[in-house]
Amino acid sequence: MIQLLYDGGVNDSSVSAAIISISIILIAGFLTTRVTKRLRLPNVTAYIVAGIIIGPFCLNLVPQPIIAGTEFLPDIALAFIAFSTGQFFRLDVLKKNGGKVVVITLFEALLASIFVFILAFFILRLNLAFSIVLAALASATAPASTMMTIRQTGAKGDFVETLLQVVALDDIVGLVAYSVAISVALNSYAGTAFSIVRIATPILTNCGVLLLGAFFGFVMQWMMKPKTRSSDNRLIISVALLFAFCGICAIFEISPLLGCMSMGTVYINLTDDDKLFKQLNYFSPPFLLMFFVRSGMSFDLKALVHSSGSIGSSPLLLIGVLYFIIRIFGKYLGAFLGCLIVKKPKETRNYLGLALIPQAGVAIGLAALGARTLQGETGNALQTIILASSVLYELIGPGCAKLSLYLSKSYSTKLEDLVEVNETTNSGEKRTELELLIDRVQKIQKELPVHTINEDEEAFTEAAEQHNTSFWGEIQKQNMKEVIRRRKK
Repeated sequence: MIQLLYDGGVNDSSVSAAIISISIILIAGFLTTRVTKRLRLPNVTAYIVAGIIIGPFCLNLVPQPIIAGTEFLPDIALAFIAFSTGQFFRLDVLKKNGGKVVVITLFEALLASIFVFILAFFILRLNLAFSIVLAALASATAPASTMMTIRQTGAKGDFVETLLQVVALDDIVGLVAYSVAISVALNSYAGTAFSIVRIATPILTNCGVLLLGAFFGFVMQWMMKPKTRSSDNRLIISVALLFAFCGICAIFEISPLLGCMSMGTVYINLTDDDKLFKQLNYFSPPFLLMFFVRSGMSFDLKALVHSSGSIGSSPLLLIGVLYFIIRIFGKYLGAFLGCLIVKKPKETRNYLGLALIPQAGVAIGLAALGARTLQGETGNALQTIILASSVLYELIGPGCAKLSLYLSKSYSTKLEDLVEVNETTNSGEKRTELELLIDRVQKIQKELPVHTINEDEEAFTEAAEQHNTSFWGEIQKQNMKEVIRRRKK
């Protein structure tokens, strides 16, 4: 039916096909989350599976021209993801242990890439272009799954602070590695000689994108400056600037990821306004859903069991499985060595690698950009492997992240581990279990965040109070009249 709409079979309206296709994508993504929620799986997994089900390799509910016409979605999704990541680069936090975090990030990201490149190029004998781009994508980590697990457990401490900064910096390393890798890949296709200039060009280009993103961050801060700016207008301004930045990057065929991250970093450090990021987090889910579902629709199931002659003789299924295992090993070993060099505590050193396993948003977005750049069988194979492995990473990633938080003693299910209290009185007498329980509860209450009322809640509360006052005032007037009437009698 959708294909008939697209072909003009009903009312000659391809617009109808596009609108209905978007509706199908959103509904399919939502319904699949109802299943994965019961299985305690992340939404990203649900969206990819939904895309596979409604895509051309299963039900084929969305026409291929609609899928091809939404190539802009990776750029938009990456923009929202990157801008939100920028809020974690507060200068006051980075000054404390920024150097140590950089060392850890470089080790865990680059070691994973090196191991994957050795596997792909030297062991499986895949071509250089595919091997180097796949290795670059191995460095990326999905911060969303890790952050969700941290929020659910309420974990805190040195391990959590290090983890959040590492996954944020991870994306920068991944993007720079991808930019260099895609340049080398294109040069290998063209058969041109490698040179320092050709490798340095994408790095300098990304430096320019960083500066442009910082400029947009200043512009955003200036436009948000008036205190009278409403929440709706703040959302309109931020989305307009993000879209404009994505459009500029698309003109020059550059990823917007690094620039949007720079924009978010500049804005948070100039304003300390984290409310905007929360507002965008409420606005962006439909875009992210459509992006991940579209990625699932681009997933070539048949290609998994066959080899791609353009990259090598190994089946994609074998490449995907080995990539899945080797990347985990590289991440864990790199995080361990990095923590060892900067002398991090034993708990952080032993378990940080477990929390770096998830891979989804950024890697899938870069894979989509890589597939668009490399094209043909090589691009399809790259996207297929990243999508297949991302589903597996999202299946085990949150569990591994939660295990690492527990083993590092960043959270506990026991009340006595949540807060520390003095077990003896000032005179040295041992306190009773009831006294210790009361102290722990009181200390937890003090640490709970104070609920703040936003403008909408305040307006609703004032209206309710006015209505309540007028309602009871009217009743009191009626009662007074009744009393006076009775007294006159």
